[in-house]
Amino acid sequence: MEILSSLIVLPLISSLLILLLPKAYKNFYKWIGLITQVLLMINVSTLLGLFERDNAEYQFLEHSEWFRLFLGNSSLLSIDYILGVDGLSISMIALSSIVFLIASISSFKVHTREKTYHSLLLLLTASVYGCFLAVDFFLFFVFFEFMLLPMYFLIGIWGGENRAFASLKFFIYTFGGSVFILIAMICLVISHQDEFFTSEYARLVYSFDFRTLKDASNLIEHSLLSIEHPTMILGIPARDFVFLLLLIGFGVKMPVFPFHTWLPDAHVEAPTPISVILAGILLKIGGYGVLRIAYPLLPDASVKYSALIGILGLISIIYGALNALNQQDLKKMIAYSSISHMGFVFVGIASFHTIGFNGAIFQMFSHGILSSMLFLIAGVIYDRTHDRQIYHYKGLAKKMPYFTVLVAVAFFGSLGLPSLSGFIGEFLTLHGGFQSEVLPKAIPMLGVLGIILSAIYFLWTFQKMFLGEYQPSEEYRSLLKDLDRRELFMLTSLGIITLLTGVWPNLVLRYINASLTELLK
Repeated sequence: MEILSSLIVLPLISSLLILLLPKAYKNFYKWIGLITQVLLMINVSTLLGLFERDNAEYQFLEHSEWFRLFLGNSSLLSIDYILGVDGLSISMIALSSIVFLIASISSFKVHTREKTYHSLLLLLTASVYGCFLAVDFFLFFVFFEFMLLPMYFLIGIWGGENRAFASLKFFIYTFGGSVFILIAMICLVISHQDEFFTSEYARLVYSFDFRTLKDASNLIEHSLLSIEHPTMILGIPARDFVFLLLLIGFGVKMPVFPFHTWLPDAHVEAPTPISVILAGILLKIGGYGVLRIAYPLLPDASVKYSALIGILGLISIIYGALNALNQQDLKKMIAYSSISHMGFVFVGIASFHTIGFNGAIFQMFSHGILSSMLFLIAGVIYDRTHDRQIYHYKGLAKKMPYFTVLVAVAFFGSLGLPSLSGFIGEFLTLHGGFQSEVLPKAIPMLGVLGIILSAIYFLWTFQKMFLGEYQPSEEYRSLLKDLDRRELFMLTSLGIITLLTGVWPNLVLRYINASLTELLK
C-alpha cells in the first residue's frame, strides 16, 4: 500500500476491527485507537523526512481511475482517486497526526459506549486525512462531507446536557456550507475541459482534478465561467458568484463572522477530546480550502474580494475577542478566542503577499497546537469538579503547580508572547497585511486590537483562577489535584511544540514556503 493511502486506509481498517471485536475485549478498543494513531504519526514522520522542501508541486502522487461516464459529443466525465501532498497540505497533515494522537490519549477517560466512540473517532481520522490529501475536487468533497457524520454523533452522544441541540446546529451549519461548495464545484467542472487520450481514442474530458481546474488553458471559451464572455448571476459575474459560494462554504467551516454561531455551542457541549479535534484540526479545513481551491481556481475573483476577506477576518478578530472577554465559562471563553485567532488567518490570506500566506498557514498550525492545549486545560478542571466557571476558582497555583506552569505556556502563547508560536503566526499575518498592495492598511492596524484584547482576557483569567490565596469551595478542596501522568504527557508535549516552533519557526515555514510562493505567482 502506498504511504498516502495508508493514512486513510489504516484508520478505516482499525475502525472496522473495533466494530468486529466482542464486548469481552472492550479494554482493547482504546488501545487499538492509540496504536493506530501512533502508526499514522510514524507514517507522517516518514513523509516529512522524504518530502522535498524546495519542490512546489504535488509529491508522492497516487492516481487511480475511479469511474468514467461517457457523454455525447466525444466527451466524458472523469472522477479519479488522486492523492498528493505539497507544502500547503504537509503542514496540516503533520498537525493532524499530533492532534489526533493527543485526542486518542485524552479519550482514555471515555467509559460509555466505547466501541462506537473509538470507531467513530477513527472514521473521523480517515476523513480528515482524506481532505488534506485529495487532489481531486470530488474526492475532497466526499471526505469533507463524510467527516460531518462522526462529528455529529460524537457530540450528540457523548456531549453535555444540550448536546442534541449543539450537534444538530453543527450539522445544519456545516452541511449548509457544503451545499455552497457543491454548487461551486459543479460550475467549475462544467466550465473546464482537458484532452483525454487512450490507445483507441481521444476525447475531451470534464475532470475534477485540481491541476486541470486551475489551468486557464482548459477553460471553455463560452462556458459559465468564461473570462472574455462573462455570464451574469444575480447581477454579478459568474466567476465572482462562484468564488463567493466557496468563501461562504469554507467560511462556515473556519468559522468566520457571521457564520460562527455554531462553534461556541459545539465546543461547550462536546467532550474534551472532540473539542481538541474540532479546534485543533477541523477549523483549519476552512482556511485550507480557501487556499487550496478558491484562490488558485478563481484568482481574478480572489484579488477582487481581498478587502472583503480582510474585513471579515478583522471583524472575527475583534468580535471574538470582545465575546471572550465577557465569558465566565472557561470553555466558552476559549471557544470565542478561537474565532478571534482564526480571524488572523483570513487577514493573512487576504494580503496576497508571501509573508501573509506563510503567516496564515503558520497561524493555523500554531492555533491547532495552542487550542488543543487550552481545551485540554478546560477538560482537566471539568473532570475534577464538573464546573467550568472562572469565578469559582482562585489560587490554583499553590494546589496545582505543574498544571499552572503549562496553563501559563498555553495562555501566554495564545496572547502572542515572543518566543512562543502564537507570536510568530500573528506577526507574520499582520506583517503581510502591511506589505499588501491589495489590502487597506487599516485592517492590519486594527487587527492589533485583537492581540491587546486577547492579552486582557487571558491574563484576567489566569490571575483570577491561579494567583492569590487558594480559596476553593469545601466540595472542591479534595477534588483539585495536580496533573496525572497522562495529562502531564499530553500538555507537556504540546507545550514543547509551542516553544520549539516559537523559537525556531523554520520547523514549519521551510515546508510551506515554496508552495505558497508558487501559489502567489
